[in-house]
Amino acid sequence: MPSAALVSFFQVVTLLGSGLTVVKLLTSGLYRRYRIFFAYFIFRVPYTVAALILTHTTGLRGGNGTNSNLFFFLFVCSEPIFLLFYILVVIELYGLVLEQYKGLNTLGRWAMYASVVIAVTVSVLTLLPKIAPSTPEPSKRLMYEIAAERGVDLSLVIFILLIVLFLSRYPVPLSRNVVVHTGIYSVFFLSNTLVLLLRTVLGWHASDLINLCFTALAAGCAVAWWLLLSAKGEAVQVSVTPFSAGSEERILQQLDSLNATLLRVSRKSV
Repeated sequence: MPSAALVSFFQVVTLLGSGLTVVKLLTSGLYRRYRIFFAYFIFRVPYTVAALILTHTTGLRGGNGTNSNLFFFLFVCSEPIFLLFYILVVIELYGLVLEQYKGLNTLGRWAMYASVVIAVTVSVLTLLPKIAPSTPEPSKRLMYEIAAERGVDLSLVIFILLIVLFLSRYPVPLSRNVVVHTGIYSVFFLSNTLVLLLRTVLGWHASDLINLCFTALAAGCAVAWWLLLSAKGEAVQVSVTPFSAGSEERILQQLDSLNATLLRVSRKSV
């Protein structure tokens, strides 16, 4: 099947791009600054290797490749870890964007925690009436994980869009690496969320095409991280949105004032 062959090709590209990104983060020393992102790739590389091997293995219990019990076990066990990494990477990204604004950083981080908990709770509660008592335990666990993923994805999508909106409105000076990382991760995570949405709307009969599109985007993002992140990129300061000198100074003063107010409030509440 041509789509299956293309999916495997893009998975191999993703693996190579991920491995090369790990090497680059190590050799450049960037792993110290992007700790969660680095840990995510450390987990992602062996997972991708295992998934590729199982995908092309026959004679497994339960079926061949992705239909096997072992592949199901790999997916079910790894999915919560990936969800946790998605949350932590966004928190790390948000912290890098607002590195100079601790008050805004703290407020936004707690707002994201609350939104994730609320979204996951609502998603799981709406699923409960659909689970019959006779549903097998593995299927129940899979349904719960998918419901949790929907909740996490929804809250993180909103948060990522808020980060992008913030960068489009405020001339905060950032390293080129942070800007590149924000852009690539936004594409990666939004495409991942879109896949889940399309599967829900179109059903599993459209999974082949959806998987092909997502693996192609994931491969492109992995290669982009490898090519575009660099040690020099930490020293280059850029501003996403250009403003006139007077406007930029006024906006940054307003941002400093808001940040100082939030810091005072947080210290009083402790």
